[in-house]
Amino acid sequence: MSILSIFAETEKVKAHIDDLEGRQRLKLRLVEFFQKAGRRPFLVLCIGTDRSTGDALGPLIGTQLLRAGLPRLHVWGTLDEPVHATNLTEKIASIRSSLLNPYIVAIDASLGRLDSVGCVTLADGPLRPGAGVHKDLPAVGDVNITGIVNVGGFMEYMVLQNTRLNLVWHMSERISELIVNAYLQAEVSAAAVSAAAFVSDG
Repeated sequence: MSILSIFAETEKVKAHIDDLEGRQRLKLRLVEFFQKAGRRPFLVLCIGTDRSTGDALGPLIGTQLLRAGLPRLHVWGTLDEPVHATNLTEKIASIRSSLLNPYIVAIDASLGRLDSVGCVTLADGPLRPGAGVHKDLPAVGDVNITGIVNVGGFMEYMVLQNTRLNLVWHMSERISELIVNAYLQAEVSAAAVSAAAFVSDG
């Protein structure tokens, strides 16, 4: 992969899923975000539906994360219980009533330029789901991850319906792996800091 496959700003990292160096950059940035959350409960909110191949990225990631069984990590939005346009507002209200001030990583599929298909973007701040298909949905998340699954700009619904499942599945595996590794690294770092503080206090 070319260095041009990695695009970084102060609060944004973008890389192709097959770019090893790019994935490392994404992971390190995500570790920073997890560490920034402190003691707030972690929640990964995976938005999308399996009724559309391209839009199934979120539920696939949610299902894989749920199966990983990470401690203290809450996962909403799976193939069994998807979070999508028609129930997003209700799910956000449920999250707020069941978790105290959670640190939310919001995930969704997106459309973009041809040369960006297969790329993942990690950014600070809320996700605005449905923007690519002209839906007015509530923004959500402290951090957002988007996977560019196909080309945007024309007949977006049809494009999402005709996105290759192979690409979406491959992206879901890479993004799930990225989240698992970043979360575990952040947990190990937090444990090391706590242990060091305990020793110094003793």
